[in-house]
Amino acid sequence: MNVRVEHRGRLDEERVAAVLAVVETATEADGVRPLNEHVMLHLRYGGDERAGAVLLYAGHDLAGYAHVDPTDPVEGPSGELVIHPAFRRRGYGRHLLRAVLERTGGRLRLWAHGDHPGAGALAASAGFVKARSLWQMRRSLFAPLPSYDLPPGVRLRAFEPGSSDEEAWVALNARAFAHHPEQGAWTVEDLRRREREPWFDPAGFFLAERPETAGGRLVGFHWTKVHGDGGHGHEPIGEVYVVGVDPAEQGGGLGGALTLAGLTHLRSRGLAQVMLYVDESNAAAIRLYEKLGFTRWDVDVMYRR
Repeated sequence: MNVRVEHRGRLDEERVAAVLAVVETATEADGVRPLNEHVMLHLRYGGDERAGAVLLYAGHDLAGYAHVDPTDPVEGPSGELVIHPAFRRRGYGRHLLRAVLERTGGRLRLWAHGDHPGAGALAASAGFVKARSLWQMRRSLFAPLPSYDLPPGVRLRAFEPGSSDEEAWVALNARAFAHHPEQGAWTVEDLRRREREPWFDPAGFFLAERPETAGGRLVGFHWTKVHGDGGHGHEPIGEVYVVGVDPAEQGGGLGGALTLAGLTHLRSRGLAQVMLYVDESNAAAIRLYEKLGFTRWDVDVMYRR
């Protein structure tokens, strides 16, 4: 096996293009994108010096790519990897995973999107076990939606890009997801990168505020997203991208009202379906979504050594 491994931080345009080509080929073959949105954004912007890129070459061809993210100092680094379909079942996945483990000193949480059997077999061969599951749930937007009422003193408005909403939203997001190392660690730059994405629409980014406080205090939000066909022949689909509620406001029905406000907006866009992601361990959220007509569609799995 004529292989070569490169460890890098930021990637130049040529390497980014090569990695994206591998990702697109794998997406076509597997029916699911092998890297999450966070990784794809950092990749398209050249990577992140805080993270790491591991590139596996077979001769002159890029056979595989891994992203290593030191998100959580307690839980350890997380990683995602992809092998070009033409190089699978030939030991390249094991070689790439060994290179990542050498980089992280053996600590690693490894995501597999769509719970692909090949990913499960690779993880098991390296001594990994399932540690977490992230459900994708879906519902039809043709089905009726219940009405909703906001808690007293709360109003909804749209997010305003380039305003003080950015800092205020990042602070609220950190409070709402203090227990969630990936989501709660978002920065203003993470937000602005998404504002530059073609799917971003501030009209579908709802902020809940208490206007009687000085300047209006943000207490919750529902950020919706619309996925295009992405070149894979899929119909556009809406997404409950992120719903967050200030811990001081939880238990008052704001989360459910925000969810329904976003679903109503997505239906008004003429979309037939909506999706969301929820951690399998979040039983309360799953119960809420099931009451709203969502059912499990797919699952992403995290493996831990």
